[in-house]
Amino acid sequence: MILKGNQRAGGRQMAVHLLNGEQNEHVNVHQVRGFIASDVLGALNEAYALSKGTQCKQFMYSLSLNPPQDERVSISTFDETLDRVEKKLGLEGQPRVVVFHEKEGRRHAHCVWSRIDIDEMKAINIAFPKRKLNEIAKSLYLEHGWKMPDGFKNKALKNPLNYNRAEWQQAARIGRRPADIKRELKDCWAVSDSKKSFENALRKSGYYLARGDRRGYVAIDIHGEVFSLSRQLGRKKKELAARLGEPEELQSVSEAKTTITKQLSTLFKRYTGELKTEHQKGMQPLLRTKRAMTKQHRSVRTKLDAYQKKRWQGEELKRSSRIRRGFKGIWDKLNGRYFKTRKLNEQETWKCHSRDQKQREELIQEQLAERQALQSQINILREKNNIERKNLIRDLSHIAKNEERKIHKQEKEPVKTKRQSKNRTPDYEIDSSDNDFEPEI
Repeated sequence: MILKGNQRAGGRQMAVHLLNGEQNEHVNVHQVRGFIASDVLGALNEAYALSKGTQCKQFMYSLSLNPPQDERVSISTFDETLDRVEKKLGLEGQPRVVVFHEKEGRRHAHCVWSRIDIDEMKAINIAFPKRKLNEIAKSLYLEHGWKMPDGFKNKALKNPLNYNRAEWQQAARIGRRPADIKRELKDCWAVSDSKKSFENALRKSGYYLARGDRRGYVAIDIHGEVFSLSRQLGRKKKELAARLGEPEELQSVSEAKTTITKQLSTLFKRYTGELKTEHQKGMQPLLRTKRAMTKQHRSVRTKLDAYQKKRWQGEELKRSSRIRRGFKGIWDKLNGRYFKTRKLNEQETWKCHSRDQKQREELIQEQLAERQALQSQINILREKNNIERKNLIRDLSHIAKNEERKIHKQEKEPVKTKRQSKNRTPDYEIDSSDNDFEPEI
């Protein structure tokens, strides 16, 4: 299970993210503990209000828990992991909110703690959280027998697919997934051994190497989006400099964008637009199935919740009827019957709670399996679309390169003609069929 946490502020923004039902197919508020409020927004606003009595700005600690894709991870495993994290980071007993998200057939969890110690009225200091979280994550893989990511075995093989919000928004603007962008850039790096070969590999994938304003080395795609190579490739600046040279030797972002604008012909825009439309059209049936499945799954869960709530109320009435009132109740306390009945009610309450939780968990796992089957079809089509897109970019980049050569030669031609006009007329004719212009494709 991958654990990623950070200190942060912005309680309202965090609540909106946790309760986002548009980007996530299912959102389930699992726990709101230690707050007066019983809802997520109220709880995080409460944490913010407490922080105003201190000098702490980042008053929350946010943690995401991402289990392996092909493993069935129970709710109890998530709860046990959160307890271990609390103990390791010194957040035991702190108010917290736990929310589960489901998307593309996968379930992950978010937990947000308040860092404010209300007894001391100061923020709890969390030392070396990344190292501690990695230790817990590695032990979880070993304990549950899950396939361990390469990054845990060898840091050199680490796959840094840890997207921040800006990366997701950047990818959304151009209709791409961050995983696809990162994979393409890493493939370009893997097949190159010099600056020239890396630039050629980037060009074939629709990217241009440039000098960033702050990041040193960046790649710019045909849409003008800028990607930090150090972050996308998981490489340090020293490694990049060893292969690419000093950043000052590269073109600036504005110069690269100007180059891209010149090379994007009407043909390029029309073909990419047609391909995008074709891909969207091919994806529509699967997306309709996805929307229908999500709606049906939500309906089934709502019905189950209503049924369990009604059943729980009936069982509560039955348990409460066992406790006698008045003088009979006093007599029951004297002879010990009351305490036996109360113990029986507590045992039945826990048993019924476990039964309802198990019933809901079985339904969720069944729906996740159904959703994963659909997601595999979507992933296959996405991969096919990505291959077609890369092939188109490669072909159009070749056309643009030929057009650039042609323009360059045409710019030189008038100079040659002007010089020849000063000399005597040659006693031979230039055969236009012998020119070496590259043909348009």
